[in-house]
Amino acid sequence: MADSPRPSWLYLLVGGASWPVVKVLFRHRASGTEHVPRRGGLVLAANHCSNFDPWPLAIPFFPRRFFRFMAKSELFWFPLSLVIHAGGGFRVRRGEQDEEAIATAVGLARDGHAVVMFPEGTRRRKGLRKRHEARFRSGAARIALEAGVPLVPAGIAGTERLARLGPLRVAYGPPIDVDDLRGMPIGDAARVATERLESAVTDLEAGLS
Repeated sequence: MADSPRPSWLYLLVGGASWPVVKVLFRHRASGTEHVPRRGGLVLAANHCSNFDPWPLAIPFFPRRFFRFMAKSELFWFPLSLVIHAGGGFRVRRGEQDEEAIATAVGLARDGHAVVMFPEGTRRRKGLRKRHEARFRSGAARIALEAGVPLVPAGIAGTERLARLGPLRVAYGPPIDVDDLRGMPIGDAARVATERLESAVTDLEAGLS
């Protein structure tokens, strides 16, 4: 098992400044943290309601773990790209099968990083029409299977109500069982694992309401 890489200086700076805001102002509470391995690579997959979602997911493990996030390619312009990279982000082209981003995520997970994924692909927006539909995609499961790391589901609630200072709640579930999928073609295995992941994330999210 690869050891867990240490966070960058910017990650520590932003996390340190964010911790009291998330924990006190937004009354952040987390359950099921014992399901998230304390060391070694993993893929953490959650529902996606807000650009703020990474904070409540990562805060329970700060500063011990360096969570890595996919960030849309449009944000990677100088000097913002330097900040995003130092803060744990790496590039992904939304709306297409980005093999480079998947390979990067697989490499990070194999190297011991905690890779955070939002399998719906985009934030949910009620009442608005979006270019990219929020639906579960198989990328998170594929990355976990190829890297040989746990696929951990999580549910988030409250990030869509930040303006009202509503409480933030996160629940982590046991890693998705994929033992019976070994030996299957990666595409088929990823589809089955994604179905299990979607069910687990949906249940965790429902339990927070």
